[in-house]
Amino acid sequence: MGKHAKPAATSLTTAPDGGVRIRPLPIRSTVRLRRPVDIWHKPALSALVALAIPDLTLFALGRLDLILYTSAGALCALYAHGLPYAARARTLLWVVLGMVASLGIALTATSLTTSAAVLVVFASLLAAVHKMVCDATRIGPPGNLIPTFVAASAFFVPQRLGQVPEHLALALGTGAVAWLVCMAPAVVRPRGPERIATARALEAAAGLLRTGTDSGAAAAHARHATAAAVNAAWHLLFLVPARTPAGATARAGLERLLVRAESALGGLPGDAAPAAEAEAEAEAEAEAEAERLGAWARALRRGWPLPEVPLTTAEAAEPAGIAAERAAIADAGPPAEPEPAPGGGRALPPRADGTELRRPAPGHPRGVRAVPARLGPGSPLLPIGARVAAGCVLAGWVSMAVGVGHPHWAVVTAASIYQANTTLSRQRALQRTVGNLLGLVLFTALLPLIHTGPLAMVALALACQFGAEAGITRNYWLGSVCVTPMALLLTGFGSRLPATALIGDRWTDTVVGAAVGLACCVLVTNRRAAHRVHAALERVAVAEAAAGRLLTAAPAAGPEDPRERGWARDRLAGCLVELREAVDAAAGEWWQRALPEERIARAEQQGHRTLAGLVRRAPAPVAA
Repeated sequence: MGKHAKPAATSLTTAPDGGVRIRPLPIRSTVRLRRPVDIWHKPALSALVALAIPDLTLFALGRLDLILYTSAGALCALYAHGLPYAARARTLLWVVLGMVASLGIALTATSLTTSAAVLVVFASLLAAVHKMVCDATRIGPPGNLIPTFVAASAFFVPQRLGQVPEHLALALGTGAVAWLVCMAPAVVRPRGPERIATARALEAAAGLLRTGTDSGAAAAHARHATAAAVNAAWHLLFLVPARTPAGATARAGLERLLVRAESALGGLPGDAAPAAEAEAEAEAEAEAEAERLGAWARALRRGWPLPEVPLTTAEAAEPAGIAAERAAIADAGPPAEPEPAPGGGRALPPRADGTELRRPAPGHPRGVRAVPARLGPGSPLLPIGARVAAGCVLAGWVSMAVGVGHPHWAVVTAASIYQANTTLSRQRALQRTVGNLLGLVLFTALLPLIHTGPLAMVALALACQFGAEAGITRNYWLGSVCVTPMALLLTGFGSRLPATALIGDRWTDTVVGAAVGLACCVLVTNRRAAHRVHAALERVAVAEAAAGRLLTAAPAAGPEDPRERGWARDRLAGCLVELREAVDAAAGEWWQRALPEERIARAEQQGHRTLAGLVRRAPAPVAA
């Protein structure tokens, strides 16, 4: 037994000597409440409005039996709130179409067969597809849970083939309503999402500066968090169109703030202090810079005008060099067509001061084109999909065997617990079980109100939806407390089963789904998680070597140097973030060969040092 083992719920991993090492399941941290996500209220309010419009309309028409189909489209309002509005519009369109397609498959299947065992298989396979596609697209919360919940429920709703087009039209119409609701804030704050992403990067950089010269785990965590936040903000800004001078200027202001946040990875943004200066003075300067970054972040979140951000010679060199390069190209003669931007589209226009907006590094597929690459042969997502399919099938069949009338609840429970690795899946199973139990207690307490009539049921369902979004970012179990009565209320609109039968079936399906799902999680191992770590290490080594060559080159290597240096930062930062994600996923697998811990530590340490060197690099601007 390992030195950190405790007499608690555990997971097993292979030790370097081939033995078995026991890892404890941190029960307290599994149920501990976190700080809520900064924009939790946006998906919560969007879903509330998108659900309220069709629900109240159906109530007025006396057709609350159709609420499942309208909810399918309305719940799409939970997605894409972290994306700029142009990208959000595209993403939400795909979400709505995917939801309607899943609903269509479910309704068609249930209209063609009445075999519950066969429907469980179809629902489980569709749940596996949802899991893999959502992970491959990195759509973010709530991920695969919503389409799986809707589709699995639809598999067990009586249906005639002629009704399918009508019900799909309802889902598509409410999906359009959800799209409009999610896009409506663009009228008030058209640049809100990118401002929030930049504010997060500034706050992470301020936290890194406050760690000072600490070299412990806290500093390493702060450095990784800053690199991840800055990298995410850059890639979000790359999605922001800048087709007009005003749009380009607004985006350039955010880029200047990101450059300042990025400078925290390489030290203070000001000129390097002499080695003889006191450490206290350096700490005071770091604290002052952290306060400035925090103040700028607050200004961004409150919608104030962008602050004027002075850049040092090092920070201003890259955009100036890019502008000089483009000027040299222009002197050589204009191209026949506008220069294409990497990934397609027109090149971004220059700002009025002669600098140019930063662009993503070429050579990496983006958007929909990246999904097939992430799901190809050897993908670590394939074993996770196999886990979901096997676990959901067995959970649904066991639920039927014990006489439960809602096997789709067991399917949804099994699908909801599968995370990136076994350890996280066990934590989610515990959270799901605790949340559903408390949710059933809440549903029982609400029964007197529920029995007052359909309008009360609609109001309670909307309140539970808002409560679920308010609580789920603090901990999954807290959100499940509200999700459980909402699911039971939605079931009650289409049937009139006794409350005791609903509560008993829900609890049985929760236990069955969690237990069977975890058993399949243990049996279907993800050996590709370790391969992903080794592949990520190779990518870090390649990116770090390319960045090292730029650092050892002459300060004015030529007109391509500023742009190449920016792309090198993007590649290296992205590879470091991917390596940490791969290590965290592989470390939680219960039967996994030992990870090369020393090699990982050296790669991350050297990678962050090289990244800091790229950030600090101060070449002279290239002459036109």
